[in-house]
Amino acid sequence: MAGLTLTADRAGERCDQFLARSVEGLTRSAAQRLLEEGRVTGPDGRPLRKNEKLEAGAVLSVELPEPEAVDLVPQDIPLDVVYEDGDVIVVNKPVGMVVHPAPGHPDGTLVNALLYHCGDSLSGINGQLRPGIVHRIDRDTSGLLIAAKNDRAHLALAAQLQDHSLYREYEAVCVGVLKEDEGTVDAPIGRHPTDRKRMAVDRKNGRPAVTHWTVLGRYPGYTHIRCRLETGRTHQIRVHLASIGHPLLGDTVYGAKKPAPGLAGQCLHARRLSFVHPATGELMTVECPLPPWFAAVLDKLNKSGL
Repeated sequence: MAGLTLTADRAGERCDQFLARSVEGLTRSAAQRLLEEGRVTGPDGRPLRKNEKLEAGAVLSVELPEPEAVDLVPQDIPLDVVYEDGDVIVVNKPVGMVVHPAPGHPDGTLVNALLYHCGDSLSGINGQLRPGIVHRIDRDTSGLLIAAKNDRAHLALAAQLQDHSLYREYEAVCVGVLKEDEGTVDAPIGRHPTDRKRMAVDRKNGRPAVTHWTVLGRYPGYTHIRCRLETGRTHQIRVHLASIGHPLLGDTVYGAKKPAPGLAGQCLHARRLSFVHPATGELMTVECPLPPWFAAVLDKLNKSGL
């Protein structure tokens, strides 16, 4: 049984909307099913209705169903390990690899590969399906991802994510030519109001999200940029750039519906990661080069354009 407290800025929100925005991975339809089954109760123990408006300070009790059993097995999938010690492992994830098992992706994920590589040395804080996973990057985004080998390291890294001291830098190619040399998108992000698989800028109910960008190169119709995350919302860079009229090249969710020829994924690569080591207190910085297909896009833009 989980407890959720409604903060003042969410007062007046429908119960099903509040649940969907507060519980990671819970869609609005799934939230409505929980309400219809009487699994969500108010402070007085009364089952709540899906369209019931909530007051600030209300404490909701939510009975989440047991997750389906998953046979999570180690798989001998090659990993590009950039750094590893007894507490953490940093890998360079390729485009196309899903981070953890999910509907439609029961295996072949980074977690399956980590289980084979690390054995039992992965933290258990994120549950059965996400051992060691501190943060995620999209399937079609490449680059650096850190995993924890024990719960102490996981808690320390999660705290750095929370206070924004875990530094994450990306390189990207966006559609259109950015006029300024640098800028910031400060716009809250939440679930798309009609498509629950997408995110969107939501100034009323979204969570704070800040992306800083710097131009690295300009080409006819495109801009090569560096992005620094201050927060880490789902699809943050993709949503923020699309919101200012410059979606990522190759992003078929927030940009053009058809991928550009020759692209393996969206032009987004997690290139640099800095964190305070959870055991030694040392500031660690790791980097990885652009994948060959991404570098080829830049070479083509530099020579003749797409």
